[in-house]
Amino acid sequence: MANAYNAIQGRSLERLAALSDGIFAVAMTLLVLDIHIPSAEHVHSEVELLHSLGGLAPQWIAYLMSFLTLGIFWAGQQTQLNHLREGSRDLAWIHLGFLFTITLMPLTTRLLAEFIQFRLALVLYWINVLLPGAMLYWSWKHVMKHGLVKEDTPVDVRGAICRRVLIAQSLYAVGAALCVFNNYVSIAFIVLVQLNYAIAPRIGKRLG
Repeated sequence: MANAYNAIQGRSLERLAALSDGIFAVAMTLLVLDIHIPSAEHVHSEVELLHSLGGLAPQWIAYLMSFLTLGIFWAGQQTQLNHLREGSRDLAWIHLGFLFTITLMPLTTRLLAEFIQFRLALVLYWINVLLPGAMLYWSWKHVMKHGLVKEDTPVDVRGAICRRVLIAQSLYAVGAALCVFNNYVSIAFIVLVQLNYAIAPRIGKRLG
């Protein structure tokens, strides 16, 4: 009986996509809600307001990074789901694990915004980028192994999805390693990688 139930659990890709959309929407919203504007009692002139807004730079940097990160992972997950013919119990739980890592993004974003000068904060943020990437890679290897991919999915597309995850995560790792020299150099590199995957498709094709 248990085996029969497990065989029918998690088949609906539409329900999985709907849950994912909701979690991504909440996580993206929490990012901006966690930006703290200057307190009115400490601002008494245009100049003070300008200086206070300038002090929010770490928060805006972290927000930009995380919004791009979430957007890239949302697009990556949807790409996978669009090429599947059906789901499975194991696949559903792999994606639930993926979504768990996504729910942590507002937390690590806030940590980075508050301690942007500390390497540990950046490393923890990078781990929060590494984990969902690893889950998506696991997901695609799983569906390939168990024949859950649509039959009409070209071979080059199947390989491209794996390569994109591996190359992106390798570039993120390089970016994180740059914190040994300077956190801001590391962050700048990561943002450039994200912008490449978000808005530069011609370059993206060369990178997988």
